This record gives sequence, structure tokens and C-alpha cells, in this order.
Amino acid sequence: MAVGQITYVKFFQELTIHEVKTAWKSKVYKYIQCSTGTKGNTKRCVRPPRTPFSIFKTKMISIATFLDKVGIASEVHVLRVIMDTIPPLKDKRLLIKDLRFERVKVRIYQPKTSNNSQRRGILYLHGGVGRELFCFIGAYERTCRYLCRKTNSVVVSVGYRLAPEHPFPAQFEDCLTAAIHFLRTAQDHGVDPSRVVICGDSSGGTLAAAVAQALANRRDLPKLRAQILIYPFLQCVDLNLPSYQQNKRVPILLKERTLILGLKYINKDLKYIEEIFKGSHVSEDQRLKYQKWVSPDYIPHEFKIRGYRPSPKYLPLKEMYEVAESMFDPVFSPLLAEDNVIAQLPETFLLTCEFDVLRDDGLLYKKRLEDHGIKVTWCHLQEGFHGTVFLAFFGGILRFRSGTKGVEKIVNFLRLM
Repeated sequence: MAVGQITYVKFFQELTIHEVKTAWKSKVYKYIQCSTGTKGNTKRCVRPPRTPFSIFKTKMISIATFLDKVGIASEVHVLRVIMDTIPPLKDKRLLIKDLRFERVKVRIYQPKTSNNSQRRGILYLHGGVGRELFCFIGAYERTCRYLCRKTNSVVVSVGYRLAPEHPFPAQFEDCLTAAIHFLRTAQDHGVDPSRVVICGDSSGGTLAAAVAQALANRRDLPKLRAQILIYPFLQCVDLNLPSYQQNKRVPILLKERTLILGLKYINKDLKYIEEIFKGSHVSEDQRLKYQKWVSPDYIPHEFKIRGYRPSPKYLPLKEMYEVAESMFDPVFSPLLAEDNVIAQLPETFLLTCEFDVLRDDGLLYKKRLEDHGIKVTWCHLQEGFHGTVFLAFFGGILRFRSGTKGVEKIVNFLRLM
């Protein structure tokens, strides 16, 4: 079964785990160079010759693995340090430079063409918060270049400090610092301060939502024009919503992996995973408070058709309260912000994917925003999965139709700002 001829949805609906792996390999091998053999019409597949970059990459990974094994530094940290020294690729159409907004590293992308008026500004917060290797500003080069070119905007990619070297909430603090600095100095970069949009994907969407909330009531700064949240993580109250049940084994973001990454991010022990899945980390008072914002009752029926079973209720565990305190901080769970904050948020573009555990977080946030009169442009990718928009910028075997559609919708929204 050729994966190139089916959708990602069918890919996971119809295949067993073994078949998924086999089919994915077939998609990869379709892109391996094939040459005709000397006998008859028989074809043999050969891998492309190794490039200097692939040789360099292999050597660097080997060095990082060695340093990790001898206990000098973690493999991820070494590879990040190496990749952080790689300068941005040159682009004839763009001016790209690395700066600092106070203490925070940023990479700015500006169109070289002249403009009669000040441009739109996009503050981009990448996903991963450091728990994934390829979550740093260099990994988002294609994303930022594309947005800069297609929307004629100045894009600022924020190189916030990463976990685990820098524990929570250092990531939020850096993003907020960069946002404030950009709003105050926008004109220095040819940007209209009233047309600054904050954008982020995955945990970068979480950070974008949290920064937008932190700026909501600031009277000393220009208002954000809009926020773009691409499949963000938004709450840790209920991890048994329909999307968590339906997509718990769907790559790229599995249900258990979601919580593991979250707990590592806020430096909590993984031994509490089962209690959190049961909801035992939420006190009775918190359940009463949050049930008006986080409840499967607010998920439309069409999103329960694929399967949903109400979860049994478990008693709260007092020993979990202190552990869970930071989980209910709006910086970590923006869906739990107070009403007076939500009511002040800017126009919002919200992207969700059908095959994503975080789908219902987005649906609940959409409802909260609309309940407070915030204009929401909602893009739901019916065949989408977590990470599909990020992968779309790489093309080839990594691009799916859902990701391409999501990118188009984001660009169209930005052009209206």
C-alpha cells in the first residue's frame, strides 16, 4: 500500500502498527534514487551519495553520543551547542540577522524590497521548549523565511532559553521580554507597532497564548494585533477529553508522551503520571472552578463520534496538590486564565487537527474566547495531525495535504492583519 496515495488519516485508521512502519518506509524509499540495472528492465534502488553536510552531521552525532556516554554532557545539549553555531543560510530576497532583545537571542527576517509604509511584524515562538532536539530557531528557518516572503512581513524568531538547562518558567520570561522589546522598538525594524502578531506552534502556541495574556492589560505598550495559535497545549486539568482518548496512540504526539514532556518541562517527577491521568491532582475546589472552562460537555458532538467514554471519577489526593500547583498556572495552562484576562485578548487564529490529542484544548479555548466576544478564525484540519504544519515547510516526504492547507490559511489570515 503506497502511502503517497493515501491520506494520513487513512494511514492510521486502516493499518496495524507493523503495517504503518512498513508503509512509512515505502514512502521514504520512493524518494531514494533508483537506477536501471544492466540486465533487462530490472531496477535496483541505491541511496544518494553522501554529501559533505551528511558526513559532518554523522560525525557530530558520534561525538555527541560519546560525550553523553562518558558523562561529560548530554547528547542533546552537545548537538544544540553545535547547531547553534551554524549561521542562517543566505537568501537573496531577505535580510537575515541575529540580534538580542535585551538578554534574549532573536533572528530577524526582513524583505529586501522597499516598502512605502511600515510592515506587519510577526513574533514567532517555536515549539518544543527544549525537550526536543530540533526545537530551536535554526529548525524554524524555513517557517520564518516562508512567512516573511509570502506575507511581506518582518519576522522575529525568538531563541528563548531551553529546558532542561533552564527550568520553567524561563522560556515564558524570555518570550515576554522579547515581545515587550519588539513592541517598543518595532519602528526601528520598519514595523508598524499596531500590526504586531504573535504566533507559535505546539508548546510555542502555549507560550504565545501566555504572552498574549500577560500583555492583555498593559497600558504602556501597543496592543497586539492578533495571536496565531497552532495546535497549542492549553490545560492540564483533564487529560481524558475525547481527543485524548481517540488519539492516544496517534503519532507524532502520543497521550502519555504529552504528559511526560509537560512534567519534565516543569521539573516534576514522572511517578505521578497515573494519578494525573485519573484527575487525582485536581482538588474539589479546583474541580468546581475549572469545570466551567474544561469539560467534555463543551466539546461538540461531532468530535465524539470516533469514540468517547466518560471517565470514572477518582478522589483527589492531597499529596498531589503541591505537585500540581504549577500545572494550573496560566503560564503553563493558558485555558485557566481568569475571565477578565480572556476578555482583553486580541483577535485570534486557532488551528486544530482532528488526529491530535490537543484538539479539544483548542476547541475549549475557542469557546472561551468567543464567549467573551473575541473574534476567532478557526481552522480545523480534518486530516491533520500534530506537527503537520511544521513539516509542511520541509516538503517532499514530510509534507502532507493537511499541513499545506494549514500554511495557506495562516498566510491568508496574516495578509488581512
